[in-house]
Amino acid sequence: MKNNLFSEFKKTFNKEAGNAYFSPGRVNLIGEHIDYNGGLVMPCAITFGTYVLVALNNEGVFRFRSLNFEEQLDISLQTSYERSGETWFNYPLGVIDYFVKQGNKLQGLDLLFYGNIPIGSGLSSSASIEVVTAYTLNDLFGCGYSKLELVQLSKEVENVFIGVNCGIMDQFAVAFGEKDKALMLNCDTLEYKAVDSNLGDHVLAIINTNKPRKLAESKYNERVQECHAALKALQQELDIQNLCDIDSGTFKQYQHLITDAIVLKRATHVIEENDRVKLAAEALAASNLAEFGRLMYASHDSLKNLYEVSGKELDAVVEYCLTNPNVAGARMTGAGFGGCAIALVKESEFDNFSKAVTAYYTSKIGYAPSVYSSLIGDGVGLLKEAINL
Repeated sequence: MKNNLFSEFKKTFNKEAGNAYFSPGRVNLIGEHIDYNGGLVMPCAITFGTYVLVALNNEGVFRFRSLNFEEQLDISLQTSYERSGETWFNYPLGVIDYFVKQGNKLQGLDLLFYGNIPIGSGLSSSASIEVVTAYTLNDLFGCGYSKLELVQLSKEVENVFIGVNCGIMDQFAVAFGEKDKALMLNCDTLEYKAVDSNLGDHVLAIINTNKPRKLAESKYNERVQECHAALKALQQELDIQNLCDIDSGTFKQYQHLITDAIVLKRATHVIEENDRVKLAAEALAASNLAEFGRLMYASHDSLKNLYEVSGKELDAVVEYCLTNPNVAGARMTGAGFGGCAIALVKESEFDNFSKAVTAYYTSKIGYAPSVYSSLIGDGVGLLKEAINL
């Protein structure tokens, strides 16, 4: 693909590309809906992502082109920019807006983007494009940002320029990802530990339900409010700032303070899921995939029954996985209400798994999912080796 992408760049801009950069997508292996409760999450970078090829130009113009979308933009170098509708180039444009407002001296660029992350699947295509753009500008123009600062500014672009109130996990995972390692990240302090995640003879299967996540944003905000209500109730007797400041044992002593049954269910998920992340890190580090898989299934069960963010599509995938002896574990990943599930599948059986889960899902839901195989990959960087489409 290196030749393909570089030849596409030449065809598009009638010149050779200078550098090529890549930023992955991510999945969260375990630790769902606890990032906004000061909890631990365990994302990893995947081997799908966003590529950008760039060349400087002397016209003081940013030219955005994509092999995935028809929309394109030519816009001159300015002191600020505004979001334009719902188009893909708002993400890199928002990053450029941040850089120029911070006083960085940029010059015109021709940029060709290509992504192989399924759009709208919950694998963080938006964070991937933000981080790869930020990394590219920082590298080309010597702006001096640390990787953490690139993560923080990309999150701010998502929150302010794009207008999506996300946490920091997605940008963090695609920037700091390491091959064969998961990141146990404390979303409150941003301290993290890279956990050895040798999957042995298993691969990470990503099953996209192909159901649009229309409910996710409104229900997400609802869950945030319910968690805030739980925290407020516990603060009557506990000096805590986040739900995840306590473990399951302490929670059992004080859960009587939460009088709303729904709010109690939400808090129970959050605190038990945070404990599961700690256990999962131990299991992964010990290459105990059976225990890790058990925790994945427990996480899904909690997200389905206590947090109520799954749905028949995601549940169908996990139901099938429970029947297949070549699957170590499975769960929904991301915000829920559609998007993706993940499973740890024996590599030698992946093709059979893919056919079987597709048949089961289609018979239950009425249309097919998309099934991908991924390893745990590296985070954002300059491409130094061949790329194959």
